[in-house]
Amino acid sequence: MPEQTSLLADLAKYDTPTVCNVVELYDIRPRSDGYMDGSITACFPEMPPMVGYALTSTFRSYAPPRGGDVYAGLQEQVEAFGELPGPPVVVFQDLDDLCAAATFGEVMCTTYQAFGAAGLITSGTGRDLDQVRDIGFPAFTNGTICAHGYCHMLSVNVPVTVGGICIYPGDLLHGDCNGVTTIPNEVASEIPQACQELMEAEAIVLNYLKQPDPTVAGMVEARDACAEQIAKLGERLRRKS
Repeated sequence: MPEQTSLLADLAKYDTPTVCNVVELYDIRPRSDGYMDGSITACFPEMPPMVGYALTSTFRSYAPPRGGDVYAGLQEQVEAFGELPGPPVVVFQDLDDLCAAATFGEVMCTTYQAFGAAGLITSGTGRDLDQVRDIGFPAFTNGTICAHGYCHMLSVNVPVTVGGICIYPGDLLHGDCNGVTTIPNEVASEIPQACQELMEAEAIVLNYLKQPDPTVAGMVEARDACAEQIAKLGERLRRKS
């Protein structure tokens, strides 16, 4: 799927807030929907944006599974990677309240990466962060816990709730040091070009403010010009959608 690979590479050129700003311009969902809340943060904020398709699972670690190994479900996850249109982002909903142990560590992340995953998100916690950083695998969590308890997966490829939003199998995700958002698949192909145009509009204000001796009147003029360009971009995007 070379076109899909190219799209994800283009999306990865832009930060997640810019992507969110562009999605807002389509007016296809409320501005307060579609992105994860502050409970989900990047373990490695220095890493570039993560882009991929959700491979969802539910998870527990407080007590042993009723049958099978504590890692039951890992094989099912990896086998499901091929059902997605592009690289997976492994998304876990930790069902324990409170979180009892880490969702992932070095071995799990290395496994996911070896089979093509782009990253991992959990509403729970992680561990082995130095080792996971060393392999360059993006991870987003609600914290860290040093032990894995009785970690096991209950269901794979089911809707999950993470960071205050519902994530469905195959949802397109974009995440960086600022957080994680979903991208509606129906407009995804248009997002990179729109991000570039949005940044060009914002540059009107930024470039003015970097000049010597800016004035309030000049700032207002620059902001008006920026807003006009963004409004035109939004009108065009909404017509296309």
